[in-house]
Amino acid sequence: MSNSLRRPLALLLLLSSVAASEPREESMNIQLIINGHRLQATLENTASGRDFYALLPLTLSAKDYADTETVADLPRKLTTQGAPAGIDPQIGDITYYAPWGNLALFHHDFGYSKGLIRLGHIDGSPDVIRQAIQLSRGSTLTITPVTHSSGTAEEI
Repeated sequence: MSNSLRRPLALLLLLSSVAASEPREESMNIQLIINGHRLQATLENTASGRDFYALLPLTLSAKDYADTETVADLPRKLTTQGAPAGIDPQIGDITYYAPWGNLALFHHDFGYSKGLIRLGHIDGSPDVIRQAIQLSRGSTLTITPVTHSSGTAEEI
């Protein structure tokens, strides 16, 4: 093999071994239990999403807000580092409203909201999500991380 091919090949092998030895980033899958419904969701790999994931497991008192979202107070404020000024939430979005420091799960679409940060999204059709998280009265919301080995919520 010529000397001009050995160097790029050696560099490629070195980079491949470094990439293979780095830990793969685990996705932040969670389970929500509300109104007797179990929902799966995935959090975004953002500073706010990782900060929220670090709080889990959580059991929170939840209530409906403006016939649009289910809200719950978090035990502490989340980081907003690198977050956009606001978002236009969709059905199934898991969000953090920074000015109030609360969690909001959207069961109806809503317009752009300054201070709202998307943390992730609930899996499923809009109808299933709406039925599961729309509250007529207060309820308990339990959020747990999902382990990758078992595919089920982690019991702690």
